[in-house]
Amino acid sequence: MKIAVIEEWEKQPKYRCAKLVTSYPGSLKAVIAAKYIMYICPFSRPVKGKVFITNYRLYFKSADADPSVTLNVPLGAIGRVEKMGGASSRGENSYGLDITCKDMRNLRFALKQEGHSRRDIFDILFRYAFPLSHGLLLFAYLSQEKYEENGWSVYKPMEEFRRQGLPTDKWRITFINDNYELCDTYPTILVVPFKATEEDLRKVSTFRSRGRIPVLSWIHRENQAVICRCSQPLVGMSGKRNKDDERYLDVIREANGTAKLTIYDARPSVNAVANKATGGGYEGDDTYQNAELVFLDIHNIHVMRESLKKLKDIVYPNVEESHWLSSLESTHWLEHIKLVLSGAIQVADKISGGNSVVVHCSDGWDRTAQLTSLAMLMLDSHYRTLRGFQVLLEKEWISFGHKFASRIGHGDKNHADQDRSPIFVQFIDCVWQMTKQFPTAFEFNERLLMTILDHLFSCRFGTFLYNCESARDTNVRSKTVSLWSLVNSDSTSYLNPFYTPESSRVLYPVASMRHLELWVTYYIRWNPRIRQQQQSPVEQRYMELLALRDEYLKKLEELQLTDSSPNSSHLSNSSASNAASPTQHINHLHTPF
Repeated sequence: MKIAVIEEWEKQPKYRCAKLVTSYPGSLKAVIAAKYIMYICPFSRPVKGKVFITNYRLYFKSADADPSVTLNVPLGAIGRVEKMGGASSRGENSYGLDITCKDMRNLRFALKQEGHSRRDIFDILFRYAFPLSHGLLLFAYLSQEKYEENGWSVYKPMEEFRRQGLPTDKWRITFINDNYELCDTYPTILVVPFKATEEDLRKVSTFRSRGRIPVLSWIHRENQAVICRCSQPLVGMSGKRNKDDERYLDVIREANGTAKLTIYDARPSVNAVANKATGGGYEGDDTYQNAELVFLDIHNIHVMRESLKKLKDIVYPNVEESHWLSSLESTHWLEHIKLVLSGAIQVADKISGGNSVVVHCSDGWDRTAQLTSLAMLMLDSHYRTLRGFQVLLEKEWISFGHKFASRIGHGDKNHADQDRSPIFVQFIDCVWQMTKQFPTAFEFNERLLMTILDHLFSCRFGTFLYNCESARDTNVRSKTVSLWSLVNSDSTSYLNPFYTPESSRVLYPVASMRHLELWVTYYIRWNPRIRQQQQSPVEQRYMELLALRDEYLKKLEELQLTDSSPNSSHLSNSSASNAASPTQHINHLHTPF
């Protein structure tokens, strides 16, 4: 086994093979090459091969297996690294490493017991998989990738609010949070009722958890109904009141002239009552007289974490088909998906009917973000485009302070942290369910959703790092690359060939267990048998056509270059003739399905 810290690794021929496993400048700060390692493949026999570890990824390639076995794992996707067996362990392949990943797979490697052969590989893997726990930078700060597109320019708050038709005579833009003084987890630009003064906002913030006051997320252009988001009121066990908060919600109701303001509390009612013990609570009918309160029964982050753990147990490594339906039901994962979608449908339906809503959970950064963003996806076709969806994520999740660092644990070795939870994964699953029910309504495809989740964990981009805007230092945009730079520099790979724009269409997915299904191509993608079964002939054919188009375009370009060459004037007629054929094919390939 050899370990090397490489400064000019390209000049070192013995590590030339490592160049094959990375295409990201800056990602080969450290390399470990282990010749004698056994991958305990759960789908076949143990496979002998080489493992390479950089400060970005773990790469394994089998030595003699047919077909060859490869693993390509970003270190950010690793949640836990444990030593397997001890020096006195008996039995073949009983001594090695057990790696638990955040993307639904586990990896086991066996090594020879002589000379503590796993110590070096464990130490370097532990160090670079959890850089923040070792005083190191996340990989996003080391990457030197360059793209034609700057993904950080995708979302501009003022442009997005103008697109929605804001400000109006009822709603204004405020910069009261410019220095994060009102709320340190909110963005700097907020939209609030025109009648509410800055002093009103300060008073309301004292009565809302974490200072997260009700602010506008989206407005309906025709009926002027709005989606507002916030956190729970600080009612407590004594039933405290705040006249400013009560009046503020009534101003939101008055803005579009409805008799009642609907408040959607994402929590089960029993949880909302229990939160009074910790100083929280909900809006009572006796104090908020012009409002109706609806509980949506969506469970908290701890329930969702346990649900995904149960799902992982039944999908990796083996799928037991004889008890599949009962096993899936016991995880309650699809039941949670149903409740989130059902809640968002209620929000969207209320807005379509011309009634404004306020949405919150406890702190307003988990279930609240799920509900507001899904409702906006149903109501606004712009968010169903490739770039519009990026804006939606930047706005409702990243800017409004979903705790990505706490929920995912980027670069942090504390895998048992109770703040970890798959809230964003669950949201993307809900989006996938919608794309299955409305296959022509979304400009983007499943590959985009899977790419987003892969890089949610990878730490290759700065997009999903940190918990909120104020926690992101000013260098994030200048020192890291946005995920949208990757996506928008190769946008054709993420487009849905069946997309049909319908600007005024509101989507109402069916949120029943009969119409929901497990996202097999994400959760069970590591199983080679399932992966083969899940290949879509239509999608596969579409990709083949795209490749064929690219080939013809390349040939056309070569012919045009030849034609323009000073030494090839005698070939001009021939070139023109040959160029006609590819052009005809290209036109044919652009014909809609």
